[in-house]
Amino acid sequence: MTGRSGVRQVCTGVVLGVALTLVGVVGVPGVGWAVGGGSVGGGSAGGAPAGGDASPRGAARAWPVGGPGGLLGRFEPPAKPWAAGHRGVDLAAVPGAEVRAAAAGVITFSGLVAGRPVVTVAHPGSGSPPLRTTYLPVTGTLPVGTTVAAGQVIGRLAPDGRHCGAGDCLHWGLLRGGRYLDPLALLGAGRARLLPLGGGGAGV
Repeated sequence: MTGRSGVRQVCTGVVLGVALTLVGVVGVPGVGWAVGGGSVGGGSAGGAPAGGDASPRGAARAWPVGGPGGLLGRFEPPAKPWAAGHRGVDLAAVPGAEVRAAAAGVITFSGLVAGRPVVTVAHPGSGSPPLRTTYLPVTGTLPVGTTVAAGQVIGRLAPDGRHCGAGDCLHWGLLRGGRYLDPLALLGAGRARLLPLGGGGAGV
């Protein structure tokens, strides 16, 4: 990326990333989350050890679209919250494709963020603050407050053509509070440091 278009894309990404940290931050109790006795990226709830196993043992998980063969871009965390980076992963998809919840949770947001349609799913029982996954550009098909299962359709990919060059893709994010994590850790394929049960420190 060079010139004005490159600078514009970086600035847009930073603004969108900051905006997403403000979306769907409130968890909804009553939906179970089992992640091998721990949690992704630190935090705890119900006695779960901080920084526990981020692998999918004991809990259902699903690729939002396609599968591992459709991975176009990996998670590249920014050095600073306001710096450039890739705050999620990109998965190959075409406009109109069904987008599924990566794990069980509750839809806490469905609407526009920085001009793009976004769906946010909070995952109660995943620590404090609870994890939440974001999906964009996705036009939601379920109202806020709906409880969803892993693999349940939550929306359809909207045409965008801005994030993945001239093509379309799903940008899938994972956050705990204002901290971005690698969503592939939910599937046991992320750039995460997996700790034994009872281990301390950050898990991602």
